[in-house]
Amino acid sequence: MTITGFDSTGQSTGENVLPPRQATADDDLDAELIALEGDVRVSAPAAVAPVVETTEEQAIRPARHRLPWRALTWRDVLAIGSFLAVALFVTAPLWLNLDHELRDDPQDQAFFEWMLAHGARVLTDGVYPFFSDRLNYPDGVNMMANTSVLAVSLPLTPITLLFGPHVAFNVFLTGALALTGTSWYLVLSRRFVTSRLAAWVGALFCTFAPSMVSHAGGHPNIVSQFLVPLIIWRTLELRTPRRAMRNGLILAGLLIWQAFINLEILFMTAVGVGIFCVVMAIVRRRTHRGEVFTFLRALGVTAAATLAVLAYPLSVQFFGPQSYQGLATFVRNFGADLGSFTAYASRSVAGNETVAAGLSQNPAEENAFFGWGLVILFLGLVLWMRRSVAVLTLGAIAVFFAAMSLGPRIYLNGVNTGIPGIWSIMHSIPVLDSAVPTRWAMAIAPMIGIVLALGCQRAADMIRTQPQSRGPVRVAMITAVAMALVPLAPTPLQTTLMDPVPEFVTSGAWKQYVDDDHTLVALPLPDSTYPDPLRWTAYTGQDMRIAGAYALLPNQDPRNPDDRTAIFSPPWRPTSGLITSVRQGNPIPEITDTRREMALADLRFWKAGVVVLTPQARDIEMLRTFSELIGFRPTWTGGVWMWDVRALVDDPDATVTATAKG
Repeated sequence: MTITGFDSTGQSTGENVLPPRQATADDDLDAELIALEGDVRVSAPAAVAPVVETTEEQAIRPARHRLPWRALTWRDVLAIGSFLAVALFVTAPLWLNLDHELRDDPQDQAFFEWMLAHGARVLTDGVYPFFSDRLNYPDGVNMMANTSVLAVSLPLTPITLLFGPHVAFNVFLTGALALTGTSWYLVLSRRFVTSRLAAWVGALFCTFAPSMVSHAGGHPNIVSQFLVPLIIWRTLELRTPRRAMRNGLILAGLLIWQAFINLEILFMTAVGVGIFCVVMAIVRRRTHRGEVFTFLRALGVTAAATLAVLAYPLSVQFFGPQSYQGLATFVRNFGADLGSFTAYASRSVAGNETVAAGLSQNPAEENAFFGWGLVILFLGLVLWMRRSVAVLTLGAIAVFFAAMSLGPRIYLNGVNTGIPGIWSIMHSIPVLDSAVPTRWAMAIAPMIGIVLALGCQRAADMIRTQPQSRGPVRVAMITAVAMALVPLAPTPLQTTLMDPVPEFVTSGAWKQYVDDDHTLVALPLPDSTYPDPLRWTAYTGQDMRIAGAYALLPNQDPRNPDDRTAIFSPPWRPTSGLITSVRQGNPIPEITDTRREMALADLRFWKAGVVVLTPQARDIEMLRTFSELIGFRPTWTGGVWMWDVRALVDDPDATVTATAKG
């Protein structure tokens, strides 16, 4: 390396050098990650004989005085403002059209709007936060097993109450992107590099990488990564002597906070940081003998405090009502296509939706689309800074995560190669069986962002310390970064007009039929293809309880009672299965007395007070089918067809008779 004025052999580069200083156990690792500060002054001419440092790779700590966290300059304000501006640009269609929803993933938007209403209800009504019967009655939904985002929904309660969950969702998504960029910038500029421009480039990619923009199309919990850089920073700080309690508790607080946003992101962060720390501990074991003990002692404080707080919520998640055991097999097989790593995502300026669709499961899971330019630049930067153990470790972790993301079988440009991936021996391991393999590729973006920042910092140092190479280095770095990142620039999210909440709900007419003893049943029952009823109950502040849900629920297949894997819809029942079949275009079967008896049993199971059907595809067929099932026709009111079924449900002796055809 030449950033100190010497190459790795200790020979002078012919440029100005820094005064020698003995590195300590506390700052050596920082020297692996932080480049020279811009205001370092020359203390000796080039002719002075070099003094070889004893630290790893002859690196020295760059900062006598790090920039204080509270010292924001106009450059910092400008950088932070740019993240908010890009976040607003990406989410602008949602703000400019409040009657629209996300085109690619409307079901998850409705789900998170419901979760925002749940958080508000926790504060206003004091309801139990980890379980709810407002959906999927009577079984309910396990909130801890369904990314309840309590760490976000609780603070956003005022916005949810004042403007509704639909607007709160927009704030959630936009704020997640802006805060993530701000957090990455501040951590990079205060801890890893000294060039604000280098920190800005790295933070910009970490925040608006193609995978982040892809998940912004429906997963605000996943793009809420503003705690990730803080967790990385505070984990590295655990090695600081005499601060085990303080550092351990700070990190524990961040981990607990992240656990109530998204456990999947926390898990991937823990794996990546854990591998990095193990490698660095091995490399530094002889020169820093006491560092591992200091680190482990602080980590013990973190573990004790984190487990003390999360023990009960996690027990609810894994063993509580409506808990499940791993994701369905087809989800655990969602791997990234090997060809996608050099392709461009559909929401990138160089992307093509048709091409991207053939390389990913859906638009919200375009996790590995980095493009040829960035792949080449990343590998080039790792080779350029290969004398840094930290950089090499980041590169190795990125390759490992890429291999994990390929899933149990490796696909290339949509074709199954028949070659098993390393995930084939890992996807059944507890905890890992709840991970979606393709998302491991998403975890590569922060590593690329850090390496980008370090590479830009090193180029800036060469420009400052080696005047004769200033022009070529500047041109080469700007060109390489531009060619890699400009094609990945994000485009705004795509939206579509959403079906409005029916007047039957907004007017409060539903209250005549739904109370503590009755629910609303929508036709079809809500699932991944029809999430609208989740938005209805969110609109009412979850006062309205409904049957069915779009959520992760345990499979309850009577043919395989031991199967407790997660499904994305309620367990099958005769009536819901029949209506769904009709909605999908299948012919209406003969309605027999047996089917009528099963329909009545289902209504009583759901404690239905009213059944409603909104105008939609094949609504007339569903209307006729259900009318024949329960023996009478509906009433049109408040924008819905409505069947008042309380008399059938409440009277145990009630029976159903056939209705007239027509």
